[in-house]
Amino acid sequence: MNWDQIEGKWKQFAGKAKEKWGKLTDDDLDVIRGKRDQLVGKIQERYGIAKEVAEHQVEEFTHSLRTEPATREADETEQEENVSANRRGKARGAGKS
Repeated sequence: MNWDQIEGKWKQFAGKAKEKWGKLTDDDLDVIRGKRDQLVGKIQERYGIAKEVAEHQVEEFTHSLRTEPATREADETEQEENVSANRRGKARGAGKS
């Protein structure tokens, strides 16, 4: 999962971010809105850590989302839905002359 996907589904992942970084407030998460650099900055601010450390934590967080079973299943379902939609579109187009 890349960061664009996380940003697009931020409401789903904000709770997981709050679990990992409990010092982040709901307002922080609203301001972050899935922006990676905003998340790094807020982690730095709330935990008083170096930018490099915060970036490493965010990278680990991203990796954990990639390996999480529920996330993988959701990604697979989304891919299957896209394939089905493409097939339906092609089938409709094939009937036209």
